[in-house]
Amino acid sequence: MSATSELETPARPPAVLKRGTSLERKTARFGWVFLAPFAVVFLVFLVLPLGYAFWMSLHTNTLAGGEQFAGLANYSKAFTDQRFLSGMTRVAGFALVFVPLQIGLALVFALILDDVRTRLSRFTRLMIFAPYAIPGVIGALMWGFLYSPSFGPLVGFFDLLNMQAPDLLSRSSIFWSLTNIVTWQWTGYYMIIIYASLQSIDPSIYEAARIDGATKLQTALQVKVPIITSSLVLTGVFSLIGTLQFFTEPQVLAPLAGNAIDAAYTPNLYAYNLAFSYQQFNYASAISFALGLMVFLASIIFLIATRKKSGLN
Repeated sequence: MSATSELETPARPPAVLKRGTSLERKTARFGWVFLAPFAVVFLVFLVLPLGYAFWMSLHTNTLAGGEQFAGLANYSKAFTDQRFLSGMTRVAGFALVFVPLQIGLALVFALILDDVRTRLSRFTRLMIFAPYAIPGVIGALMWGFLYSPSFGPLVGFFDLLNMQAPDLLSRSSIFWSLTNIVTWQWTGYYMIIIYASLQSIDPSIYEAARIDGATKLQTALQVKVPIITSSLVLTGVFSLIGTLQFFTEPQVLAPLAGNAIDAAYTPNLYAYNLAFSYQQFNYASAISFALGLMVFLASIIFLIATRKKSGLN
């Protein structure tokens, strides 16, 4: 009997494994139940609209011919459309200024707040982040009021000096006026990401650098920055994508800026006006997907260019 029992003992683990597998399946089912609401919302409000918009981009709609399949004709037209190409050139110019300026300021603020820890540190961090908490439309309206050459506070200030108030919404100044708004609003957001990455660094590394004779500046530039390079690349990608999709600020300031901001100032603004001002929904869809393709390619190129510095393979 003992020999029989010893032979039967090894047969028990598969039963336990089977019960474990059954438990895992039940757990997986519960996971799908919790995931289902998000999956439904994601499908209904993102995947299906994108699919429908792509279908529209492959068609044309005319009064005489009605809805007709056009294939890639709208895309061919988009990539030869001077208004679309000039908008892409303009946002590329914004990206060359926005990305280094925002990430540079965010890095400086994060390094200072990581090193200087006083009672005002939390308040300072909150004040730098606060502009991001303000909705973009409200922020643009506020800056539009400040920039106004007719009723803004700059008018009263320059009147006291018996000087002509500068028109910060003119064609020659609008680029830098928009740069100021976007930098003011997004720098704090990127600063928080970089600051959180700095907080995850082991303090013993700083102690080792201090023992080796490194100054605070050397520690910041030669120790901290290389460690958080991946976070810098991440914020750089976020900034690049947001810049190429530039829309809110030009749309809000367009009525105040006169001819400085036209209907095709940025590709997103161009697609919006095509759809809702000229009812060219099919071509607007093609413009939107063409912009999405350009954003994707720009992000890939940026990631490849920064791959070695970020440690990505």
